Amino acid sequence: MTALSVLDLAFIPEGGDAADALDRSLELARRVEALGYTRFWLAEHHNMVGIASAATAVVIGHVAAGTSTIRVGAGGVMLPNHAPLVIAEQFGTLATLFPGRIDLGLGRAPGTDQQTLRALRRDMTSADAFPQDVLELQTLLGPLDEGRRVQAVPGTGTNVPLWILGSSLFGAQLAAALGLPYAFASHFAPDSLDPALRAYRERFQPSAQLDRPYAAVGVNVIAADTDAEARRLFTSAQQSFTRLFRGTRGLLPPPLDDIDGFWSEREKAQVSHMLSCSIVGGPKTVREGLERLSERTGADEFIVAAAIWDREARLRSYDILADAGGLAARPRLRACG
Repeated sequence: MTALSVLDLAFIPEGGDAADALDRSLELARRVEALGYTRFWLAEHHNMVGIASAATAVVIGHVAAGTSTIRVGAGGVMLPNHAPLVIAEQFGTLATLFPGRIDLGLGRAPGTDQQTLRALRRDMTSADAFPQDVLELQTLLGPLDEGRRVQAVPGTGTNVPLWILGSSLFGAQLAAALGLPYAFASHFAPDSLDPALRAYRERFQPSAQLDRPYAAVGVNVIAADTDAEARRLFTSAQQSFTRLFRGTRGLLPPPLDDIDGFWSEREKAQVSHMLSCSIVGGPKTVREGLERLSERTGADEFIVAAAIWDREARLRSYDILADAGGLAARPRLRACG
């Protein structure tokens, strides 16, 4: 059976603030830990007024300190924005504080706009060095080589598990070449899902971290007691992505009774395509959707996102998903880390 995990973007809801979003993240992490989810990831985004996880390592520490068994990590850190040494120190510190529980997913995209990149003191060419930066980071987190004068303290020897994140063949091929687990961002970029998974599995080279391919698939799951209520809850995400196309980003909006009055036909087509890797419905619909996606992808793990405005409805969604995915009945699966 496919493992279930969480990607939380720490959405700031309309009517709330960043403190509220971070409180909700910890609340959700505690809930899914009790339900048996494998990991809880947060993602790096900058200059986005509706997302509270820009200081990703800090938020990971907050969540890890408030939980006890679930793996916590980055899904991911946008490595071109940082010096590998700094990330090695941050995640080495996290691994020292929370041994055996920290993951480090690495993305190649900047996760922001060019003006914000300049504020980060980075440039667009930083992404070109991504493979070399991954190797440097891996070295910094590994054992201290004789003669190496620069080390991460803490960090050296922690061997924090690395993941490659991506939405194209580039990330799949890099993960395969390095023998690392791979997570595909199909929850917002579904187009290359099947060829990327195929390339990853066909080209995978065993490594010290991983002896066989391990692929996670990002999916939006909005679950409720009925299909109609789930579709209503999903309109918050649909509004957010419509605003993305309009260039009017904001806080996560409450759901609408009639989404068709909000978007144009063109916007509907664009957003529906972008969110096509989504499972929205009641318990039976969610269970059948998980089964279809598992058959299609052969994923070892689903990384689930759920942009749900209502606090209790979001918790309820992950409750329903846990039941639909058989978490209560299954043995603990290989966690790849």
